[in-house]
Amino acid sequence: MAESCDRPPADPARARVRTLATEALAAGAPTAWFETLYREADGDPTRIPWADLAPNAALSAWVARPGALAGRRTAAVVGCGLGHDAELLAAQGLDVLAFDVSPAAVAWARRVHPGSRVRYEVGDLFALPQAWTGRFDLVVEIYTLQALPERVRGDAARAIVGLVAPAGRLFVFTRVRDDAPGTPPLCEKSSGPPWPLGRAELRRLVSPLVEAEPFVEVPDAADATLIRAHGAFARRA
Repeated sequence: MAESCDRPPADPARARVRTLATEALAAGAPTAWFETLYREADGDPTRIPWADLAPNAALSAWVARPGALAGRRTAAVVGCGLGHDAELLAAQGLDVLAFDVSPAAVAWARRVHPGSRVRYEVGDLFALPQAWTGRFDLVVEIYTLQALPERVRGDAARAIVGLVAPAGRLFVFTRVRDDAPGTPPLCEKSSGPPWPLGRAELRRLVSPLVEAEPFVEVPDAADATLIRAHGAFARRA
């Protein structure tokens, strides 16, 4: 189901996200609002809508599956926020790089996890270091693409896919929507972020990776019109 263009934000924190994102888009800087949001939060995680202070539950369940991390030594966490997903992977023995476009988020993550084995770094999906290309056995993308408007998702997705090593995996967790022919388009200026990814759009964005396992879709417990999905894609060796 397509998200309504005039659907109001669920709470003040999401309303602030929408305001900041709208201003950033108007200025032609679609990721600039992340730093503003983290700086304004000033250490209060309730002002960051996606800061659950725990690893993503779907990622936790996936990691716990027998063989899920077999042969995986290195991992990259995209848009790491406060770092709980990265810490989950590090606890499994992986060498983890976690990056975020917001310096304030990276500094916050380092404070939350003192003495961590994770390497927290500032990184912009639209200008990643060449040295990161094809380096990671596992890449984790949770909530990042859905926080970007459709017109820049292609470049962001190519950067994410580019991190995956030969025979590596990409784990994705995002909101999804119907994008079959005839479906009304999302209204960028008023409906998000987040902007749910179309099902076909998602598979197009992560090509040339192939689906490694069936995608799992789960309706939100509080709002069945919101569908969250997760799964893994693989690069051939």
